[in-house]
Amino acid sequence: MKNLIKNLYLKYKEIINYLIFGVLTTIVNLVTKYLLLFTIFDASNALELQITIIISWIVAVLFAYITNKKFVFESTTQNKLKEFVSFIIARLSTLFLEMLIMWFFITLLKLNSDLYVIIFTIISQIGVVVGNYIFSKLFVFKNK
Repeated sequence: MKNLIKNLYLKYKEIINYLIFGVLTTIVNLVTKYLLLFTIFDASNALELQITIIISWIVAVLFAYITNKKFVFESTTQNKLKEFVSFIIARLSTLFLEMLIMWFFITLLKLNSDLYVIIFTIISQIGVVVGNYIFSKLFVFKNK
């Protein structure tokens, strides 16, 4: 049984590690976002909501780049600047997806209670995680 688990892990190491660090990145993003929304910023204020999303995104992206580079895709590229810029560009596209989802439901439809903020944040994070893996695998960490 132990060998089976080890073999499955080795076979699917990249995906398993991506899911583990994706969950951790999502936690970093959510904790940052909720700390800001429930202390400093107000989700019903459209500008403050978007500022909160951007700040939490920056913190999460820095965490994600380090963990994805080292533990998920095990990148050994010599051109670290190009890789980092590609990572940022890929993550910007999913940031805009998250901002669009949050703007539509929280700002436009005025579903801005704490519960709706949590629900639509989780929904947007599902799209973000899937998009981030695809972009990272196909465009950023391709040296494997």
